[in-house]
Amino acid sequence: MPLRKISSGILILWLMGMAPGNVHAASVEELTVSAAISLKNAFEEIGRIFENRHPGVKVFFNFGASGDLARQIEAGAPVDVFASAGLKELDELDSRGLIRPRSKINFAGNSLVLIAPQNTIEPWKSFQDLQGGRVKKIAIGNPKTVPAGRYAQEVLKSLNLWEVLRDKFVLAENVRQVLDYVARGEVEAGLVYATDARTRGKEIKVVATAPEGSHQPILYPIGMVQGTKKEALAAQFIALVLSDEGRDILRRQGFKILQAKTR
Repeated sequence: MPLRKISSGILILWLMGMAPGNVHAASVEELTVSAAISLKNAFEEIGRIFENRHPGVKVFFNFGASGDLARQIEAGAPVDVFASAGLKELDELDSRGLIRPRSKINFAGNSLVLIAPQNTIEPWKSFQDLQGGRVKKIAIGNPKTVPAGRYAQEVLKSLNLWEVLRDKFVLAENVRQVLDYVARGEVEAGLVYATDARTRGKEIKVVATAPEGSHQPILYPIGMVQGTKKEALAAQFIALVLSDEGRDILRRQGFKILQAKTR
């Protein structure tokens, strides 16, 4: 291709980049929300509503294990809002001065359930049945970084099963990975949140719910990250999560709704 044509093509691309629509796109304001992956479905819906009500604002979600997200914030990741699947992660950030004072609010709760692949023939029926030879692999979140894994550890210890089952554990990076392992039949059992189980109801079955009092209450806190430069937007996003509309979305996804109270 002649040099003149190449130069013309570059010029056209440059002019397209200067078009009004692209200048506007470059000026879009961004809000970054790091959230426990179990909140993915609910928060994505809330995010769409937020964007519709705030023209020119784009919400970027970073979903993952709460422990990993907390470490990213501690390392200086540019995050505006953090929502965790456990109190520990957000409280530790707060103790290091990384969460805005009086912005922590517990907004939802959950349950922990034991699941099996949907096609399991004559499934076992209780946590105690995990000891049997039919269950060779059990997926749980890594207790060091995944709140669901921490709750799973508490449940199994309370039932005197942790040491008995230790050789069967397959540690996952987050609760949705546990769900994937079970749905694909790569393990015979897994422990996930009740809300996650609902998202794959055709591929997995709930065998049992963790007994009352066998683990710490599963609470979801949200807070504004200290280093945010989008304080007003961050506050408005949190307000939407706590609003009747946000609570209805969380309720439809199976979360327990808490009376919002600043901590």
